[in-house]
Amino acid sequence: MTNWSVHPERFDTADATALRRDYYDEVASRYWGRPATAAEVDEGLAGDGVERLAGPTGAFVLGRYGEEAGQSAPAGEAGACGGVLLLDADTAELTRVYIRPGLRGTGGGGLLLGALEDAARRLGARRMVLNTRLDLVEARALYARHGYAEIPAYCQGPYMEVWYGKEL
Repeated sequence: MTNWSVHPERFDTADATALRRDYYDEVASRYWGRPATAAEVDEGLAGDGVERLAGPTGAFVLGRYGEEAGQSAPAGEAGACGGVLLLDADTAELTRVYIRPGLRGTGGGGLLLGALEDAARRLGARRMVLNTRLDLVEARALYARHGYAEIPAYCQGPYMEVWYGKEL
């Protein structure tokens, strides 16, 4: 039994925006080896393409901790988020997966990935891919625990060091 519940949510709600800011703050701060400034977080989020994480090109979900499964209205602390983006008719990309540090290890990661995989299937995808960095060890461990395996690079970018895939 988990205290998590995961629901589709628009990427621009107050809770989703706060989680996306926390995500960017953490990954940027870890990359730079110093705390990111609010201006740097704003710059990183500006024009990041998040609007594609809505139908028909994608989906966004939010996890809440302290919510009883099956509640009809979202309640509990917004503690996790993630999105899927269709790359082509068969492939979706897992993106912006984030669980607040204080809530890691409480069972939300598996529920979050399951909800994102379900969203990708509803969009018609048969395969999920993602890219990440080597220093994001918690994320890499989560993906490996849930059946993601390293694959050859399917894209290139300055913050991409390892790529994963999974058949849905």
